[in-house]
Amino acid sequence: MIRRTQRLIAICLCVSVFFVVIGTSDAKAQPYQNKKPRCSAAETMYRKGIVVAAHPLAARAGLDILKAGGNAFDAGIAVEMALAVVLPAAGNLGGGGFLLIHTPGDGTEFLDYREQAPLQLNRSRYVDSSGTPIGKNILEGASAAGIPGTLAGMEALHQKHGLLPWHKLLEPAIVLARGGWTLTRREADLLNTHRGDLVRINGGHTYLSRESPFKPGDTLRNPELAQTLSRLAERGGRDFYQGETARLLTEFLLRECVDLTLSDLQQYQAKWRAPLCGSYGSYRLCSAAPPSSGGFLLLQMLGLMQVAGCSPGALRSPSEIHLMVESARRAYADRSEYLGDPDHHFIPVASLLDTAYLRMRSMGMDRRRATRSKDVRPGELSSGTSRAAPLPAGSRYPLQEHTETTHYVVADDEGNVLTATTSLNGAYGSKRVVPGLGFLLNNTMDDFSLGVGLSNAYGLLGSEANALAGGKRMLSSMTPTLVYRNGKPELALGSPGGSTIPTTVLQVFINHTTGGMSPAAAVARRRLHHQWQPDYIRSEPGRLSILRKAALQMRGHRIRTMPPIGRAALIRLHADGSFEGGADPRGDDCVLGY
Repeated sequence: MIRRTQRLIAICLCVSVFFVVIGTSDAKAQPYQNKKPRCSAAETMYRKGIVVAAHPLAARAGLDILKAGGNAFDAGIAVEMALAVVLPAAGNLGGGGFLLIHTPGDGTEFLDYREQAPLQLNRSRYVDSSGTPIGKNILEGASAAGIPGTLAGMEALHQKHGLLPWHKLLEPAIVLARGGWTLTRREADLLNTHRGDLVRINGGHTYLSRESPFKPGDTLRNPELAQTLSRLAERGGRDFYQGETARLLTEFLLRECVDLTLSDLQQYQAKWRAPLCGSYGSYRLCSAAPPSSGGFLLLQMLGLMQVAGCSPGALRSPSEIHLMVESARRAYADRSEYLGDPDHHFIPVASLLDTAYLRMRSMGMDRRRATRSKDVRPGELSSGTSRAAPLPAGSRYPLQEHTETTHYVVADDEGNVLTATTSLNGAYGSKRVVPGLGFLLNNTMDDFSLGVGLSNAYGLLGSEANALAGGKRMLSSMTPTLVYRNGKPELALGSPGGSTIPTTVLQVFINHTTGGMSPAAAVARRRLHHQWQPDYIRSEPGRLSILRKAALQMRGHRIRTMPPIGRAALIRLHADGSFEGGADPRGDDCVLGY
């Protein structure tokens, strides 16, 4: 009887311990599951660390890594991996991006983990013998995908600057993928909008689609992605390019008759490059260098405005807006001619940003009248004359605003700062989910120039510098940016938005610096955009008063009201060591810190 009682007590103790362990495990997982953190109010200050991201759960993942002893770069990896789960429209394992970092010891560094064209690919997959695009196979399905760069980029960042073990940084994403996350209204609406394409392209329903529409509060789970992430956490990011994940991915692509092979994955490398830096007033800006056009566009627009004598006070007056538009018109024309992959073409960025060239370029800017875009050509450099890219009849597809890229910024109390933009290109990229792996492939092949006068889905033109060829990296507009004053980082910012990214970053920078707005107000203010072609100003609703709109129209500008432009993220680093963040109200963006 005594022994039986002892056995019962032992069994009860074991059961109790079991439930305590399970309860503890659930408690640890709970912050990432179905319970979104309360994001910071505007003008909240922090001293230990801060994260701004496009999803509260991704921001929470980064903040928890900071609290666990990680630095800003560890936290950034956790954010990027969490976004791959909870923001499938833009966050990714199957895409790529660019990031800038600042460290007290090494200064500013720029990491390129942009996608790359498969080595054996040529334009005949996308255009026929007459140069006419073949359907939408450069936009949809596995054929639209370049070699993904995200895992290579995150591993390169971790190897050079990480503190915590690699597997620790993927834990939040694994928990989210396995346990699920709650959809917001925006997320549910976006999934429902693209439901038809997701079902058609995947040949049936995936975790992103179902028979009935999604509703806010629904839980989404991705067990296949959880398994993939668990394998990557255990074996390292190289598994994506050389191991089991690479094998499963390339076997799927072979079945899809796609040119992306195991050899393509094995040769891919993220690249540390020199950032592109320049000055504006008392500020020094460092941003993305080619194969992104973002830093070039930002610096040339600011340079043209500066040589034209424009001292914008948050771009309030019609005169200030007019000069910004005229500067953008010329910068985007130069982009179409000169920008591309620096590993395949010489990109004369220094000449294009030279003060003498900017003065020459600004000579055609009339302060009273808008220049017609058909009269603007890429500028002439001293080494030769531009080829004057022909004007298009229009975009190959209905021009629409894309926000399906995402940006995040992180800073810690050791002086480390990270600003990163990552993307699948369009909404849900190619919309093709890789069976058994659970992630979407990008559709960045559309960012190449397919031929004379053929614009991409963003209405952007290109030349030989960005012509599609095997092994090249396609041109981007991503503009992760660090702003310095008196040699110290003061701002970290960026945005999604395709071709509108550089003008968004420009306006947020001006809103905060010369406009005197707080970080929250600087990112919330309504925005404008012009990109040379098509020839009209895109304006968010309410950005222009009736009088300002009339004044711009009298100067010859055409204006169209468009959907929201970009979703900016901004961190201000104060001189006393405190941090302040701005999260864009256009999305579910979130600031968290401690």
